Amino acid sequence: MTEDTPTQTDAPVEERPGWRRETTIFLTGQTVSLFGSMLVQYAVMWHLTLETKSGGVMALYAVFGFLPQAVISIFDGVWADRLDRKKLIIGADATIAIVTLALAMFMAAGATDLWLIFIAIAIRSAGAGIQMPAVAALLPQIVPADKLMRVNGINGTIQSAMMLVAPAAAAAVYASMSIVAVFYIDVVTAVIGIGLLLLVTVPRLVRSEEKLSYFGDLVGGVKYIVTHAFVRWVLVLYAVVFVLIVAPSFLTPLMIVRTFGEEVWKLTVNELAFSIGMVLGGAAIAAWAGKWNRVRMILISTLVFGVISIGLGLSTNLWVFFAFMFLLGLSVPAFSTPSFTVLQETVEPEMQGRVFGFVGIVMALSMPFGMAVFGPLADTFSVESLLIWAGVALLLVVALALAMPGGRRSMRAANEHATV
Repeated sequence: MTEDTPTQTDAPVEERPGWRRETTIFLTGQTVSLFGSMLVQYAVMWHLTLETKSGGVMALYAVFGFLPQAVISIFDGVWADRLDRKKLIIGADATIAIVTLALAMFMAAGATDLWLIFIAIAIRSAGAGIQMPAVAALLPQIVPADKLMRVNGINGTIQSAMMLVAPAAAAAVYASMSIVAVFYIDVVTAVIGIGLLLLVTVPRLVRSEEKLSYFGDLVGGVKYIVTHAFVRWVLVLYAVVFVLIVAPSFLTPLMIVRTFGEEVWKLTVNELAFSIGMVLGGAAIAAWAGKWNRVRMILISTLVFGVISIGLGLSTNLWVFFAFMFLLGLSVPAFSTPSFTVLQETVEPEMQGRVFGFVGIVMALSMPFGMAVFGPLADTFSVESLLIWAGVALLLVVALALAMPGGRRSMRAANEHATV
């Protein structure tokens, strides 16, 4: 890979008549690649559960699945700003495919050692960490600014749909063939994704800032986030939501088993209610939210998260509980899509890789931290009480943020960039 240091930029996105074609090809490739990755995610999780029945093994799986992504995110944001983002995505996808192919060949030959799986999972996690900021920063290069919200909404809807399709597909392949077959499918989907991405023409990007060393770029990214009130506010809000909402939501299956019974269909409906809500929420954002105020959507959806968490904890009827899970899924795109979009609109193009790299760090660390807190508490207190207190805590945090002068300044700064 070479550093992206052209002498001039291509035509602005608004003047590129083929941007719809480029965006369609790009999203199609990413969808195909995501499908294969999700197949592996579910298959490996089920394989380890069925083969070991060990909580310790599952804890190691979570460490190898999340920690490398968080560590690599310290560096990948700088790479996404210094290197060709298209080549960076292709390189990460190719590395993941090669490692997955090697694991498949080892396991087909009879090598089933857990350390092989954990090494492969760690490398896949690092690859995903490299891809996330590069993909987020590349989209504004090919999509007009006034279409970003809609495109992000479409992309979010596709990802939510994968959450419905991938588990069923993974179960069918894993049950009828083996986990090795799942790995081979992932390699094929990665090759397809890389092939489609090669067809996308990405406008070249010129850095407006002085060319610095790698460490200088890293320090510059940290200083930018620390001094940029709105970016800092979004990162803090992400951390709060992941700790107080995303982490406790992983305990909802435990609440169902304890309160409503151990039937498998109840756990299945719980996942379906959330996933269907996300699909419909993403579709609604893509269809109607293009001109809505981004910051207002983020705030309202965060408050809704708190209310829904309280509602989940107070639910004494199973179908009322499922209804709240559906509403939770419906609300997620109203938070994630405008927050990503407003960062793409607000942050300078040459800084976006580093900013989204730090977003990746926050996402990769906050949820495990939240689970480390709420998981042990769930063995002492009811899940219902934890959901209620988490919802109340989120509402208090948002109210405090809005009441503080710094929070109000962040709101004013954000609204200068948000579309009304």
